[in-house]
Order: sequence, then C-alpha cells, then structure tokens
Amino acid sequence: MKYDVTSIDGAAAGSLELSDAIFGLEPRADIIARMVRWQLARRQSGDHKTLGRADIARTGKKMYKQKGTGGARHGSARVPQFRGGGRAMGPVTRSHEHDLPKKVRALALRHALSAKQRAGGLILWERAALDDAKTKALRETFAKAALDSVLIIDGAAVDAKFAAAARNLPRVDVLPVQGVNVYDIMRREKLVLTRAAVEALEARFK
Repeated sequence: MKYDVTSIDGAAAGSLELSDAIFGLEPRADIIARMVRWQLARRQSGDHKTLGRADIARTGKKMYKQKGTGGARHGSARVPQFRGGGRAMGPVTRSHEHDLPKKVRALALRHALSAKQRAGGLILWERAALDDAKTKALRETFAKAALDSVLIIDGAAVDAKFAAAARNLPRVDVLPVQGVNVYDIMRREKLVLTRAAVEALEARFK
C-alpha cells in the first residue's frame, strides 16, 4: 500500500510503499494481548517478600507444656497466630516471566503495526530531527498536528536534539527502531515512523 510521507511541520515529502505483510494484516486482539501481558510480566521486579516463620529470629522452643494450662495448645512462638510471628503464605521473591514463542512475539508486533494503520493512527515522517533542542517549539508543532499521545520511532540512532526537545513532553515517547514494542505502540494514540524506521522494520521482517 502507498502511504504519504510528511515532514515534522506537515509539508509533503513524497510517499512510501508499505508492505502488506507488516502493515496490512487483519489485527488479532488476542495475539496483541498475549504480547502485552508477556511484556508487563517481564517488567515486574518480583522482589516483594514477607517473612515466613522460618525467617523470624525467635526461639522455636515449645512455649509451655501441652496439657494442664487451660489454654490452647501451642508450640513455636514464630507461628503466624502471634504478634511478631511469620506471615502465612505471604509473597516471596520470584520471577513473573512466562514463555512466549519468538514467532508469536514477531507476529504480535506486525499485528500491532497493522492495527495502528487500520485505525488511522499511523503517520510517516521523512526524518525526526531538529536544528535546536527547544521543547517549546516542538510542543507548538505537535499542537498544530494534533499530536497529543504519540510514539515516535526513528532509525537505528535517534537525533539527539529531537530526543532532548521531546523528553519533557508528557505522553510523548521517542525510541530507536531497535526498541519498537507492542506495549508502547498500543498505549499511544498515534504512531509516527520515520522513513529509516520503515526500511529497518521491513528489512527485519523480510
């Protein structure tokens, strides 16, 4: 499919032929959801932990004799029933990651790109570069183009001045093409790809 390419200011900059195998698929929400869940699970640190009875620094000696006290039968003072005892079945340090085949991950990225294109949220730029790293100027440019929530994917290297200008803009993410991912694509309303990013993506899925 042929797609129009513009500059940052919105001026026409030619067109680009997009691959139907990447941008023309019928999006499957289940595959995209699986990928998002996989990404978010990998981001969890898994370092939340409470002390169990084995972690409490307290004697394990039987508190009092088994019978004849008129009270309940107890052994160690480290059990959860007592103040200062260990917590029963609390969270422990673990990994939240789960497996997802590499082919499914690649397919999910293509479906996410196709979903953004089908929803009218895909924009192609000639390049993402600025002469001056001015956040105010870039904010005004985005306001004219109605770009409020946007993910911008550049080539292998992001222009330093453009990245610096966009750094303080809320709901604006700038990534090199190596960092393109399903979660960031789906959480922003618009997806901006530079010509270099499109060429890199097509070479990746060739």
